[in-house]
Amino acid sequence: YFAAPPHIRRKLMSSPLSKDLRAKYNVRSLPIRRDDEVIICRGHFHDREGKVTQVYRKKWPIHIERVTRDKANGQTVPIGIHPSKVVIVKIKIDKDRKALLERKNRATKKGKYTEKDTA
Repeated sequence: YFAAPPHIRRKLMSSPLSKDLRAKYNVRSLPIRRDDEVIICRGHFHDREGKVTQVYRKKWPIHIERVTRDKANGQTVPIGIHPSKVVIVKIKIDKDRKALLERKNRATKKGKYTEKDTA
């Protein structure tokens, strides 16, 4: 886990989908991505909504716009939120993401043989 390379961390840094997205795509969770829109479910910032500005694979958190803290010198810094503690409400879809959703779709029947092949 801690020594995981970035391509494996991507999968580990997945977030659940909202109820309506889950019903639409028949997929429970997805690896989080930069322009996804999320709602924070746990912690001090819960019920905040925003767009993901950074997925920090090296240190495991994600940064969300307007979830910041002011430092003593007046500088604002983003606060890291763990991806399992947010819910994706809007997915940024490109061709790769679309293919991923097609693959993960649980409604489609997968396999080599159909009913009529076996009969």
